[in-house]
Amino acid sequence: MDVILLERIEKLGAIGDVVKVKNGYARNFLLPNGKALRANESNRKVFEANREKIEASNAERRSEAEKDSKTIDGVKIQLIRQASNTGQLYGSVSARDIAEALEAEGHKVAKNQIVLDRPIKAIGLQDVKVALHPEVSVLIHVNVARSPEEAELQAKGVDVMAEMFEKDSAGFTEDYDPNAEPGEIAAPVEQARAAEPASEEQGEA
Repeated sequence: MDVILLERIEKLGAIGDVVKVKNGYARNFLLPNGKALRANESNRKVFEANREKIEASNAERRSEAEKDSKTIDGVKIQLIRQASNTGQLYGSVSARDIAEALEAEGHKVAKNQIVLDRPIKAIGLQDVKVALHPEVSVLIHVNVARSPEEAELQAKGVDVMAEMFEKDSAGFTEDYDPNAEPGEIAAPVEQARAAEPASEEQGEA
């Protein structure tokens, strides 16, 4: 389907561009959200008649987004979740969770502005893009941990998962006698061998 873009769409085009998109993408996202018009003759005339107003409205929203970006860019949020010993979350962290955490910090961001390719399913640090406007994006830092203490360690650059793995591995090291000489035979074996000549002598007698 050919559509006329009413705002800049990443990887598609700018305001006023006529682009070809999949029918489902147009019907389910672009058209109902007021981001595009079907590219027919009547809509072209409507767009051209209102181009100046559309561009002015976009510029105003971009200006607001740029102002908001100064307070949101680089924000660090902490999310405490239950997870297994391997760091896999029981559940996941979604765009809604991140939006709610930002709102708790005083930043009003809609969940559809959180650009999350897939839900976060493991503890750790992750940079997440927030699209405040089609032309204005910022990065925030999401710290997912099992406790505030663990989150603090991660924030300091400690690889919690690596340390956990090292501790698990340490639990499987073999016990050894520091006083034993290399190649020394265990006492029970030596005693058994020492008893052998005595048994032979008794047999000869």
